[in-house]
Amino acid sequence: MDQTIVKIGIIGCGALGSYYGAMLRRIGLEVHFLLRSDFEHVSQHGVRIESPNGSFHVHPHAHRSGHTIGACDLVLVGLKTTANQALKPLLEPLMGPKTQVLTLQNGLGNEQALANLVPASRILGGLCFVCLNRISPGVIQHLDHGLIVLGEWESSTTRRLEEVQALLQSADIPCQVTSNLMQAHWEKLLWNIPFNGLGVAARLGHLAFDGDPTQLEHLEEGTCLDAGKLLNDRRWLMRIKQLMQEVMHVAQSLGYSIDPSLPDQLIAKTRTMGSYRASTLIDFERGDPLEMDSLFSQPLDCARSANVPTPILERLVATLHELEARREKGGLSSGDAIRMKT
Repeated sequence: MDQTIVKIGIIGCGALGSYYGAMLRRIGLEVHFLLRSDFEHVSQHGVRIESPNGSFHVHPHAHRSGHTIGACDLVLVGLKTTANQALKPLLEPLMGPKTQVLTLQNGLGNEQALANLVPASRILGGLCFVCLNRISPGVIQHLDHGLIVLGEWESSTTRRLEEVQALLQSADIPCQVTSNLMQAHWEKLLWNIPFNGLGVAARLGHLAFDGDPTQLEHLEEGTCLDAGKLLNDRRWLMRIKQLMQEVMHVAQSLGYSIDPSLPDQLIAKTRTMGSYRASTLIDFERGDPLEMDSLFSQPLDCARSANVPTPILERLVATLHELEARREKGGLSSGDAIRMKT
């Protein structure tokens, strides 16, 4: 490979950005982390990845400001979509005449947002299928998986895709290239919507049950649920499958050819994750904003525009909005009982 990607910047150094940035740094690449709260720790102690594939420790270049980083060949964006309003000032100092930007963010609309800031021909999208948690400053726990599905926002040539794919694979990051980035987004939503959404919506519980309050008898009250608990309760598993079918029908109505066996494949892969806590669940428990727009509201808007009925997705979005509203008003305590909604 004619290597032209030498200098890499990471914007959004939470679990996702830190993990992939550390993987790239481990093979000796020049990797710069743009940090906020973890700056002191990372600048002094570096980043540690704890993984069943082998733990390791690296020292990336740590910065408080993009102006000390300068122009990069490749920028990875791992920001939460709720922070996209800050993307312009973070990104501008890292942009040179040939800089490529790879967004690894969840949900819909992220490439469109970037296209308002940089030329569309320089935007790549990456869908990450990986289980990660930031367990302390500068320490990332990798639990399972790690695949990135890579695609171009504005089709031009496959050369840059192949170069980025080769770069990632050289760092032992599994990477596949897709010719249809938007289809890949919808395939990822088949997992993200149920496991991120239901894990939080379980806080109220009524989304899983229709009319029979006795079904609540053995459900933990007032708690969010990790992936394992969702899968091991037949009532939540039913909702997972229903949501996956709804999302698949919306994608198909938009012209994307989703493999009908994909829901079962995703459920089988999720069973290997054990008690994995999805990012939206962690955000909710920390009191951070949820990625409502990109993960839930935009897909629902697409369903409505396509006149595809999505009653479970409708209820999920309403439940998440209700939970956020209660939390903002201080009316949601850790002992809040699950109840039915009629």
